[in-house]
Amino acid sequence: MQPTVFTAHPQPVTIRGRDFVWGARTYVMGIVNVTPDSFSGDGLARDVDAAVRQAVQMQADGADIIDVGGESTRPGSAEVTEEEEISRAIPVIKWLVREVDVPVSIDTYKAAVARAAIDAGAHLINDVHGFRREPEVARAAAEAGLPAVAMHNQRDRAFTDVVGDITVGLLESLRIAREQGLAEERVIIDPGFNFGWTEEQALEMLRRLAELKALRRPILIGTSRKSTIGKVLGDLPAGQRLEGTAATVAISIANGADIVRVHDVKEMARVARMTDAVVRGWPRSAEA
Repeated sequence: MQPTVFTAHPQPVTIRGRDFVWGARTYVMGIVNVTPDSFSGDGLARDVDAAVRQAVQMQADGADIIDVGGESTRPGSAEVTEEEEISRAIPVIKWLVREVDVPVSIDTYKAAVARAAIDAGAHLINDVHGFRREPEVARAAAEAGLPAVAMHNQRDRAFTDVVGDITVGLLESLRIAREQGLAEERVIIDPGFNFGWTEEQALEMLRRLAELKALRRPILIGTSRKSTIGKVLGDLPAGQRLEGTAATVAISIANGADIVRVHDVKEMARVARMTDAVVRGWPRSAEA
């Protein structure tokens, strides 16, 4: 497989005073699940101390962003109320903004939760419905001067073509962002690996990821421990999908991913660094 070479990149985005320079290197987002029913088996429920310890270790292992989620997004999971999600996630965010130096993100599609997280000090909003469930999420980010991640969610949507459907969905998310006052330059896109796709379609997404560069936005992708990896490797449980995750992370980077969202930060930061050396060149400056 030949790595794709990109000569033009979106403008840098500043998050918590740090410039994220797209194309310089791959950034790593560490996942902190404060849920009782995470698909990956790493949910910490209401254990704030454990969540903070996990995040601190992730920063030490190379995480550039910590993403906190208070509601499971696995297929078939029950939605929780705004109050429940806030009670799970916000205490963790309040501690993390004091205990880590990297940006802290809230993984939510609810405007009330996003606003509570912003009040608690969050630096980034990560919306798995791309503002299409609650457009006010984009407005909350805009009013706070924060960037946001808009993910395309294919669940319950008619299928036409993998990249075509993702593109249509993300263009709608970008339209909503503009309508709500959030500049397109502040939006990071996510194609939504495993959110409503068959295994074959999810793998096609990775093969064709570079096509999404046409949207001229930074690309985040989250393949970590997902069920497609388990299926390909013979129905492996989530805890045994490390090598499969590493393969998908490397291929995603080769095809243009700017941020990889992962559970196993230490290992995937190494994968990203090695893949960057091949794709982007080595040695690179210490500032990159």
